Amino acid sequence: MAHDIVFFLAPDDKTAAATYRKGPGPAFESVTCRFIEPDSAMAEWDMYFQHPSAELPPVERLLEQPWPEWVVTPMNDGVEILALPQRLTRALADAGPAELEELAGRWSARLRAADGDDMTDDDLPAVLKGVARLALSAVRTGGGVYSWSF
Repeated sequence: MAHDIVFFLAPDDKTAAATYRKGPGPAFESVTCRFIEPDSAMAEWDMYFQHPSAELPPVERLLEQPWPEWVVTPMNDGVEILALPQRLTRALADAGPAELEELAGRWSARLRAADGDDMTDDDLPAVLKGVARLALSAVRTGGGVYSWSF
């Protein structure tokens, strides 16, 4: 599980990859959170838009989902930079408030089932809404949404 996660907007993979050593920093529009797994969050979000429902699908279905791709091959230092898939970026950009609330509830339920009392104390609906705002900016500017985690 990543301790620090920053979802951020960047014009391209090369720019996102340049954040590897120090993180995105204040030069990038971003949303921060702690103690989640960004790759499984992206897979959960993507699965929701393929099969919208407030019901939590079995974890086996989550594991069958396509997972986001690394922008930089991870080394043994714990840092990962992942790119949100374009279809997920578009789906988040197009999502309305009701969809985001339903998805946040489902995502929270998945984390609670997996982590119990050790679940992040971040405001997950606010994190998801922030990532959706980044996605909307990415669609408008032709950029991408990325996660940097350590």
